[in-house]
Formats: sequence, C-alpha cells, structure tokens
Amino acid sequence: MDEPEETLVLEHPDVPAPPKQPGRFKLTGFAALHVLMAVPTLLFFILIVVGGVVAVAWVGLGILFLALPAGRWFAGRHRLIASRILGAPVPAEYRPVPKGTHLVGRVLIWARDPMTWRDLAWMLFAVTLGFVMSLLTVLLFLAIATGALWWYGAEPIMRYRARLDRGLLSYGTTERLEQRVQVLTETRASSIDHSAAELRRIERDLHDGAQARLVSVGMNLGLAESMYAEDPEQAARLVAEARATASAALGDLRSVVRGIHPPVLADRGISGAVQALALDMALPVTVTSELPGRPPAPVESAVYFAVAECLANIGKHAGAANAWVTLRYADGVLVTVVGDDGRGGANPDSGTGMRGVMRRLAAFDGTMTVSSPDGGPTLITLEVPCALSSQRTTPSSPTD
Repeated sequence: MDEPEETLVLEHPDVPAPPKQPGRFKLTGFAALHVLMAVPTLLFFILIVVGGVVAVAWVGLGILFLALPAGRWFAGRHRLIASRILGAPVPAEYRPVPKGTHLVGRVLIWARDPMTWRDLAWMLFAVTLGFVMSLLTVLLFLAIATGALWWYGAEPIMRYRARLDRGLLSYGTTERLEQRVQVLTETRASSIDHSAAELRRIERDLHDGAQARLVSVGMNLGLAESMYAEDPEQAARLVAEARATASAALGDLRSVVRGIHPPVLADRGISGAVQALALDMALPVTVTSELPGRPPAPVESAVYFAVAECLANIGKHAGAANAWVTLRYADGVLVTVVGDDGRGGANPDSGTGMRGVMRRLAAFDGTMTVSSPDGGPTLITLEVPCALSSQRTTPSSPTD
C-alpha cells in the first residue's frame, strides 16, 4: 500500500506576507473609537452645512474655513481605521490647494472637490447607521449574556462598516477610470497643441532662415550664370557669396535640427546632455546622475528641454551663485531635481516657460513640483514614470 504523498508548500521570499488581520478585541476597540468620534463628527457636519448655507456672508466662509479641515481630520482617522481593518490603504484623494491661496479661493477649491461631498455623505452615514453598527459591537462586548453574539458578530459587523467607510471615503474603480480618462484627454490635447506650436516654430525658422538663404543662393547663382561670359570676376564673387550663404543655410538647418532633438542627447543620453547644458552656464552647475540605464528617447527629450528651461531661468532670474541637477531612478520613476541658491520666489504660473515644461511632462504622465521660498533655495522636481532600457551609469560631474 502506497503512503500518501506529502504536499510541500514553499513560500517565495520575494512575496510579502499578507497583513495580519485585527482580532475581535482590536475590532471592538476600533468600534469604541467610532462611538467616541461620532459626537464631534456630528458637530462638524452641522457646522459645515450651516456654513454652506450662509456662505454668502463672511461668517459662513469663516465657519467653512475652520469646519472643513476639522471634518477632513476625522475622516482621515476613519480612513486609517478602515485601512487597518481591511488590510489595504484607503487613500485621501483631495485636490491640492496652491500655497498662498486666500480664504475665498481655498473654500472654493474645497467646495469644488468631489471628495468634500463624499466626506459629507460619510459624516451623515457615520452618525447614523455607522454609529449604530459600532455601538452594537461595543454593547455586545459589554453585556455578558451576549458574549457569544459578540464572538461571532463583531468581525463581520466591523468589516462591513469598514467597507462602507472605504466606499464613501475613497473613489471607486469607475470614478478613478473617469478621472483617468479626463486627465489623459487633457494631457493629450495639450500635447497636440504643443506639437502644433512646435511645427509652426519649425516652419517659421525654416521660412525665415534656411529658406530665405537658399532663395538668395539661387538668385546669386542665376546672376552669376548670366554674367559669367561678360564679367567673370563679378560672377566669381557672386558664386563665392552663394557658397557662403549656402553654408549659413546649412547652419540654420542644423540649429533647427538641434531644436527638435539635440545630437548630444542621442549620442550621450540624458546624463551627458544635461552635463553639456551645465557647461554652457555662466555659473557653476553640479550634475549628479544615478541612472542605471537610459529612458525612452521621447522621455529623454522632454526631460532635457525641461532642464534646459529651468537652467535658463536660473541664469536669467535667480541671481544664484551655484546650481545643481540631480538625476535618479526609483520605483519606475525618473526623478530630476534642479536647484539653485538664488533669491527664490519662483512662481510657475508667472511665465509661459514653466507652463510649457508642465505640458511637456504631462504628455508622459509626468509632474513638476516647485519649492521656492523667498530667500531660496529653489528646488524644481520633475518626475516622469518610465522604464530604463540599458544598464549604464554616468558618474557625477561638477562643472565650473
């Protein structure tokens, strides 16, 4: 008789263990926290509703300015509890408020944020059905006669409460897809506009530069041909002028090509190309690259021109003594930081150059973050998700 086969289960070392689920006592503790926070949640819900009704007056704006952040704080605590119960994060996806936004503008951003209205719906749930569910869990634990009901009921009640919290306090799959489609539509439209503007620039450069010079070459050669028999010396001078003009036209064409895709970028990659930009600066620029490979060519081009714009702004406006550029790759994202020790106060909304950088990066789902307090330093962080193609590293290179 054969012995039964032994099943051997191997755990892969690279696969993280699932998070430990909270037990009944911890779930009951979470329920008690829900009960304790129900009263202030109700208070701030009332304040937000009242503030919204009387928002036409300054007192209403003041109430909203204080009550909305407080309501978000309580919502954040419930997100944290729900994430621990469910073993998965419940993100707070509020719209960012730009630094320095005044009271009215801040309240308007909050009012237009769909997550604010989700918070209000959650508050109403938290002080009604959610409160009943959490209170029931606590009462079942405290009553000796209901110990068995608590033992079997605490876990499903609290997990269902956590799923309801998550459903109200974070976007669902459909909403995320809708937001993603909207973002992609906006970025692609911006990319198309940028491409059309680039084509117009190239056409203008060719028309005003190389084309005009080539027309002049043709005219000079035509005159030289007609004058060759009667005045060979003048014809030779015209041919020499045509040759010089043709060389200038070739230079114009090379400039246009460099504006489309710089040869140094194709030859040396983003690290070498940024070092070449640094060498052209009037102030010392230190370039540090920790890239284990090369990004795709379109990403390299976008980051190159973004860094070029940032360095140009440093040279024109920062009044800096030193600048630096850092390139690194982490978690599938190419991160480029351009900094300087200048006067600070950089505002990406004050010029078209930085907005162009944002549009260029947005086409690749990239972002730009600016930190520039008065007095400096200024740090511009460019992040673009991408994959690297080859294992090559460019060492650090200070330039003077």
